[in-house]
Amino acid sequence: MLDFTPFYGLLAGNKLHKWLETLPAQLAAWSKDALHGDFKQWQKVIANLPASQNSHIELKPAVQFGSANDIGPGTAQQIQYLLQQLKPWRKGPFNIHGIDIDTEWRSDFKWDRVLPHIAPLQNRFVLDVGCGSGYHLWRMRGEGAEFVVGIDPSQLFYAQFQAIKHFNPDPAVNLLPVGIDDMPALKQFDTVFSMGVLYHRRSPLDFLQQLKNQLRPGGELILETLVVEGDEHTVLVPGERYAKMRNVWFIPSVAALTHWLQRLGFNNVRLADLNRTSLEEQRKTDWMENESLIDFLDATDHSKTIEGYPAPLRAVIIATN
Repeated sequence: MLDFTPFYGLLAGNKLHKWLETLPAQLAAWSKDALHGDFKQWQKVIANLPASQNSHIELKPAVQFGSANDIGPGTAQQIQYLLQQLKPWRKGPFNIHGIDIDTEWRSDFKWDRVLPHIAPLQNRFVLDVGCGSGYHLWRMRGEGAEFVVGIDPSQLFYAQFQAIKHFNPDPAVNLLPVGIDDMPALKQFDTVFSMGVLYHRRSPLDFLQQLKNQLRPGGELILETLVVEGDEHTVLVPGERYAKMRNVWFIPSVAALTHWLQRLGFNNVRLADLNRTSLEEQRKTDWMENESLIDFLDATDHSKTIEGYPAPLRAVIIATN
């Protein structure tokens, strides 16, 4: 069974201690179910990662642990081979001892759009809901966050986070393989991020309320999601697929999303950024060889998805609890 005891020790000594009433049982059940199949193989990959010493650690403007000079060429080949066993890598990029993990998404582009608009993260407790393999957790820590927690139920994302954290075991940066539905209303986080999740939820207002339940009074929500153009009554409900994704349920306009947040009691709701996803930001690489954005768009008109819907337009909305 995976050992989450060190994390529980951290919770016991900070303002998230209420989480200990439910979390250990949830993670024990998750571990029991997870330790088979692909996840079992991924754990072997992580166990085989060699130990190394970092000459330096960078968390801004990039996530870079060590340099090529810290290890020999044989060790570099071993690390690269093992990390590639965890493909597809979707969120990044990471640089581990000179090895570039060139992920499908240039998540640093998104971070650069978000960062200028948010309250400083210095000394904050931060939650990232649907954090993927945890790229943005490291960027949040790089901005001075005191304690960073990401949640994402994906076994692969958790294994990828384990692999990256092997090279920088910072106890203040953690990813838990649970979903927002598993969390009690802690109401303690200073900042809650949710980036690229809302449109995957069948009940978007319930999801927004779940995010609100994690924030302290006066805390800040950073919500990044797909939107469409239109007024406060405009919401796209796609058919079976949107950009080849099956699990897309509601894509609101900025005005509609603003209205939803205000109805739920959020204050100072504002649009921080609006950006159409580019082929430079999301694309195939040697670390993610599956279909990517170019395959999801109309081949003759990139303003539309392959199904004929508006191409991905992403908004960053910021609100105060």
